[in-house]
Amino acid sequence: MKKPVEIEDLARFVFVSNADISPDGEHIAFTVTKIDLEADDYKSNIWIINRRTEELRSLTTGPKDSIPRWSPDGKHILFTSARTFKPGERGGELWIIPKEGGEPRLVVKMKGGVEDPRWSPDGRHVIFRSWVGKEEKDVKVIRRIPFWFNGVGFIHTLRKHLFIVDVMSGEVEQLTKGEIDVTHAAFSHKGDRIAYIAKTSDMKPMVRDLFILDLKSGEVVKLTESNMWMDYVSWSPDDKYIIFRGNDLKYGFSTHNHVWMIPSEGGEVEDLIKDLDRNIENALNSDVRVRSLNNGPEWHGDYVYFLVADGANVHLYRLNMKTGEREVVVGGDRSVEGFSIAKDIVAFISMTDTELCEVWVKDERGVRKLTDFNGPILKRLKIVKPEKFTFKASDGVPIEGWIMKPADFEEGKKYPAILEIHGGPMTAYGHAFMHEFQLLASKGYVVIYTNPRGSDGYSQEFKDIRRKYGDRDYQDLMEAVDYVVSHYDFIDPNRIGVIGGSYGGFMVNWIVGHTDRFKAAITCRSICNWISDFGTTDIGYYFNPDQIGGTPWDNEEEYLKRSPIRYAKNVKTPLLIIHSIEDYRCWLDQALQMFTALKFLGKEVELVLFPGENHDLSRTGKPKHRVERLRHIVRWFDKHLKGD
Repeated sequence: MKKPVEIEDLARFVFVSNADISPDGEHIAFTVTKIDLEADDYKSNIWIINRRTEELRSLTTGPKDSIPRWSPDGKHILFTSARTFKPGERGGELWIIPKEGGEPRLVVKMKGGVEDPRWSPDGRHVIFRSWVGKEEKDVKVIRRIPFWFNGVGFIHTLRKHLFIVDVMSGEVEQLTKGEIDVTHAAFSHKGDRIAYIAKTSDMKPMVRDLFILDLKSGEVVKLTESNMWMDYVSWSPDDKYIIFRGNDLKYGFSTHNHVWMIPSEGGEVEDLIKDLDRNIENALNSDVRVRSLNNGPEWHGDYVYFLVADGANVHLYRLNMKTGEREVVVGGDRSVEGFSIAKDIVAFISMTDTELCEVWVKDERGVRKLTDFNGPILKRLKIVKPEKFTFKASDGVPIEGWIMKPADFEEGKKYPAILEIHGGPMTAYGHAFMHEFQLLASKGYVVIYTNPRGSDGYSQEFKDIRRKYGDRDYQDLMEAVDYVVSHYDFIDPNRIGVIGGSYGGFMVNWIVGHTDRFKAAITCRSICNWISDFGTTDIGYYFNPDQIGGTPWDNEEEYLKRSPIRYAKNVKTPLLIIHSIEDYRCWLDQALQMFTALKFLGKEVELVLFPGENHDLSRTGKPKHRVERLRHIVRWFDKHLKGD
């Protein structure tokens, strides 16, 4: 008999990520991550599967092995780890192991960590990024912004630079220097040059540039003109061109990313997919994933491969560089998380709204799933399939949404419902698994979620809600509730709750100040005051001017008008505030202000704070804290929507 989804099932799931296919296209290495509730930690190791025989084996023992990278000759696998570091100690390592297995060898150990390693074509060197600088353990002397960063801490003395290490000797050289932060890099196919992307101005962090480093002469050439945002780079097979994922900032943060190309010797940039009114990255929400690094545009042979956010899906496309034709390589109702290509064979990580991430392949036998780590646990659980609905908003624009019935649904019975609001706002809900949603459905709730204006996966016009927070997005959400109440008679309209995180938390704060239609609300990692958010968070000083408009000094009224705390007197809905103490994206002051205001005004409010956690508590927080967060969510809704 199948069982309802419980909070602790989070620790039974397996998180599969970062698939990398061998140069001959025969084997796929990937990362398997599991939650250890007793140790209150995540444990990961490297696995390999043969795509033909589907023989599966564990290559490393972990417990912190990740991001496998095949050597160019296919004989070894490089991976990151933290084997020699003590618990809680910062840093990272690179290890190498024969593909057949055996004892791995330490290549390099870095106190600043090791990020996104990439082999040189001859297999002699590896480039990677690492933090550089001396951390101030006690008194902080700060002369720059941002002074801290979510998930990292204080960064005012740190920069992220590019390094190269000799795989045999372990000799390390720092390739970039100065007041810049390198965000991505790739070897040319000849191995004589490295293309890298860097942020060069703290005051204009949305702007990044593309550079070419000649390894023989040491010469660095800047290819772009400090007028774009970019984050992933790849070379053409003949090294004459470079492609990158980026945008021209025409719509600020809301601008769709596309595939751009520029000659490697310098010249004009060209948008290769300018007629495609979609974003080319995965911004679907899921609380059961480990992000795959292989997700940017890659040039293989005559084709450029890239992800496309298409409504509720993320698909893999390719562009024929000879004919200009574009086609879907991997489609369907799914979220493609990352991909790797060798000899026209595509290995990729994929999930759906009812299945967790697994390794898939597209080869001469078609598209098929190779692993099934989560199949056994999912077969034992009452997994609810979301039902899609579409309605026309009051201005005629179609809005997509989904509804999940309670796991033990009975015809003729009325159920309480919960509206979930995603963060961003430039993210989306869709065909990606949400444990939280399945949990609430198992507890007897109808779960409603939508992609209102501001969401990713749709047109540029749909996505751009700059200067309009709390207007059209709010209307879309309220009209969605009107629609489901009128079309699904099993929803009790007097027992509806609302929950959201980050931008979704902002919207919850906004909603309770503008309507009393919800019987209970939960706001997570949220914003309530745009003025204080401007000066306390890692992105506030440039995100807020872009999204709200101007600065607090030249647009004070708009900042106040868009701040939910201004409407605290109107709140009648019981509100639970969940916040992480080290959330530097939406800092602690936001939760404290909202709680204090509502408590002072005599409203029903609770504040739950998680020490040692950051903005990503619900996705990467300590396992016991993630469990505790879900318990508070269920407790609050049970109390106010069920009377428990």
